[in-house]
Amino acid sequence: MKTLKEIACGQTVKVKKLTGEGPVKRRIMDMGITKDVLVFVRKTAPLGDPIEVTVRGYELSLRKSDAETIEVE
Repeated sequence: MKTLKEIACGQTVKVKKLTGEGPVKRRIMDMGITKDVLVFVRKTAPLGDPIEVTVRGYELSLRKSDAETIEVE
């Protein structure tokens, strides 16, 4: 399984599963990142934190640790 953290800039992927629990999962879902949604990776900071993505037309920044909990295909 690949996670969102492993995806290169400029790629669009489909969310397969959220593996986080509790507040982490809730925060990700509140951003609109749910199963089967498309996520476009716009930019990754030099050290990998944060990862900037576009989801449902919104530009968001994700922590590297949060991106590890999002499985994609």
